[in-house]
Amino acid sequence: MKDKLNINAIITGSTGMVGKGVLLECLYNSKVSSVLMINRSPSGIEHPKLKELIVNNFFDIGNFINELTGYNTCFFCLGTSAVGLKEKDYYRITYELTINFAEVFLSQNKNSVFCYVTGAGTDKSEKGGIMWARVKGKTENAISELAFKSSYMFRPGYIQPLKGIKSKTKSYNMIYTILSPFYRFLKLFPGLTTNTTFLGRAMINVVANEEKIKYLGNRDINRIGGK
Repeated sequence: MKDKLNINAIITGSTGMVGKGVLLECLYNSKVSSVLMINRSPSGIEHPKLKELIVNNFFDIGNFINELTGYNTCFFCLGTSAVGLKEKDYYRITYELTINFAEVFLSQNKNSVFCYVTGAGTDKSEKGGIMWARVKGKTENAISELAFKSSYMFRPGYIQPLKGIKSKTKSYNMIYTILSPFYRFLKLFPGLTTNTTFLGRAMINVVANEEKIKYLGNRDINRIGGK
């Protein structure tokens, strides 16, 4: 399919494993012309097409609307684990923060695209027994109702970090280290696993090619990101 869109993207969560993977693919992909990464602390990464905006509290993103103007895509990779969090705290970080950011971004960039990273097992009905899945599902639904040109929900399962990327969670890094020797075998089952490279490429490709599929699990990510 012919590429239709020259991407000027905002990326959140680029200091995390998923966001870092998306960032690296954006920097070296000709479909992406410019990138603004929004972080709480400086990343130390420099590149000709890259700018960085430091925002200590993402709930204050409305104070930075001038810096958010002129972008047609948002890759929203910011998130937190539900482990150890009460539902109200997880809801505030996952739902309220995300939707606040999406609304501010949309107000400055009409006809834009929003890509949101959720996870395998996300509960679109919002009625299931798993707390994080309900909250993620509610967030997905709210994003879908906003007036974006398109919105895409990425629901990866196991993600193998590549290109030297590491998770900010030590326990996750242990798991990735243990499973790394088995990844050659695991990737034979595209419905079970993906990697940071394919995830980053898939996010770029769904925007550039205006993909019709809106909810992407591992199999879709591998198919679209492997191009």
